[in-house]
Amino acid sequence: MRPPDSQEQAVAVFAALTDPTRRALLDELARAGPATVTDLARRLPISRQAVAKHLGQLAEAGLISSGEPAGRRHPYRLEPAPIRAAQIWLATLANRWDDRLTALERALDATATPTPDKEPPNNEPA
Repeated sequence: MRPPDSQEQAVAVFAALTDPTRRALLDELARAGPATVTDLARRLPISRQAVAKHLGQLAEAGLISSGEPAGRRHPYRLEPAPIRAAQIWLATLANRWDDRLTALERALDATATPTPDKEPPNNEPA
């Protein structure tokens, strides 16, 4: 299996982040550190089953991973690489837009007709 390219990774990240519950889970993991499904269900107003479902989707996007199990406890932790891939993709997109806007500005400047600031004086006698 080949590693995803930055655009594929960015799409997976953005898709995972569309859901407010998944964003809340990521926020909780970022704030408090690694946690199990049960820990997260206690902290957030959602069921353990819903937490497990959302964690599975976050794991598919590569945003979290399961740490070393301690008995039946499987702590989940954040993975920063997918967020970095999404940031790189966004930065590349922004640079392309900046380049295009700069080119458009130059083209408009080159075709603009100069307009006089003031009307030329009328030298005809009244």
